[in-house]
Amino acid sequence: MKKAVQEINAGSMADIAFLLLIFFLVTTTMDVDTGIGRRLPPPLTGDEKPPDIKERNIFTVLINNQDRLSVEGRPSDIRLLKQQAKEFLSNPHNSEHQPEMVMKNIPELGLVRVPKSAVISLKNDRGTTYKMYIAVQNELTAAVAELRNELSMTKFGRKFTELTNEAQIEAIQTAIPIPISEAEPVEVGGL
Repeated sequence: MKKAVQEINAGSMADIAFLLLIFFLVTTTMDVDTGIGRRLPPPLTGDEKPPDIKERNIFTVLINNQDRLSVEGRPSDIRLLKQQAKEFLSNPHNSEHQPEMVMKNIPELGLVRVPKSAVISLKNDRGTTYKMYIAVQNELTAAVAELRNELSMTKFGRKFTELTNEAQIEAIQTAIPIPISEAEPVEVGGL
């Protein structure tokens, strides 16, 4: 005579497994990669060549492997970078060593004095720390943000960050774009 084999009730085991799965999904966090928001220029088509930019329209920022900063070929300090970038982009004294300025009719703004083709060229060494790279990016972005806020206050009486009208936002962005060009990391060496 065979002994009756008792069966194990697996229904409660499935419930426990399901509850453990839910617990781990709820308690674990998934890191979302974030980056620096930049609008890339459209790709060049076929035999199209990149536009030539005059030397006076390029603001060169270099970071070496020891996190030392060079602006326009001279040693600089990160605390001065935002003001230097603002000075370059706005060219308030119409200097021959800063970008060419033109009067441009922009809807919502009217005639505005804007740089013709100003570019901030950021180059860093392969040994540059991430912290310094981000600090430089933050200062350059802050310079653009301050210029946008100043223009917005002048034209609309509100900071750029407080604007809700899409046409006004687009007008300010057209007048003051984010002209940061990043090159592949290179061996910058001592500054």
